[in-house]
Amino acid sequence: MPVKKDAYGRRWIEVEFVVPGTAEQVWRAVATGPGLSAWFAKTTLEEKVGGALLFEMGPGMSSKGIVNVWEPPHRLAYEEPDWMEGAPSCATEVLVSERHGGSCLFFMSHSLFWPDEKWDDMLESFEKGWYSFVEVLRLYLGKFGGGPAAATSLAAMHPGGQASAWKMLTEALGFAGADVGESRRAPDSTPGLAGTVHRIVQSAESREMLIKLEEPAGAALLATYSWGEGHRVSLNIYRYGDQAADQAAQDDGAWKAWMEKLFPSAAEAGEKA
Repeated sequence: MPVKKDAYGRRWIEVEFVVPGTAEQVWRAVATGPGLSAWFAKTTLEEKVGGALLFEMGPGMSSKGIVNVWEPPHRLAYEEPDWMEGAPSCATEVLVSERHGGSCLFFMSHSLFWPDEKWDDMLESFEKGWYSFVEVLRLYLGKFGGGPAAATSLAAMHPGGQASAWKMLTEALGFAGADVGESRRAPDSTPGLAGTVHRIVQSAESREMLIKLEEPAGAALLATYSWGEGHRVSLNIYRYGDQAADQAAQDDGAWKAWMEKLFPSAAEAGEKA
């Protein structure tokens, strides 16, 4: 969807999704630190107007903000003044509206004020980026009811092309060439991962695969995308259920070592949610 504009200099994008759960369940997942950490990125959020907000998406990819509106379980608004060097402040609004049939409408908008299209590509990338994460959210709410969660986030830079980065990642995990609906198990050379491919998206800018995990129960989101002069590779493993924290504590270090061996530029693994 193109960036929207008005006569006052505001430029913004909007996305909305139907997700399973009550308004209270969805609110906890999309407007609290533990909830956002369970399907998006490690997040710290003070639940009040004026509260501090921090997204940690990897080395050099963190963003601080402040909560401007806190109206549980329906409306959250926050502003990130330094989300990218040289960029204008970005304001985000989150709305949760309960629907019949045990689901909610989850709406988000990202806005900034700028006189021309300089930052429009970034706004559009926000819009595109939410779709895969929201598929993780749907799994989290639909199958696990928004319960206990722990996540591991790994990232690395690959100096070659996107195709080679994707091939290296998927072959090492045993999911190269897999189709939606196909179940596979990672080889013994990994810390262990098994599941069914839930979603695959490919474009000139990025490649993504979402795996519905059986061992450990949860989801894994694989991705490669353009970043500066190379390509960034990421692997997010979301564990759900009462044993999620124990599982994360047990094998986070092994996953970090695995990523560093595969991609020597691998960044520090994110802490568990």
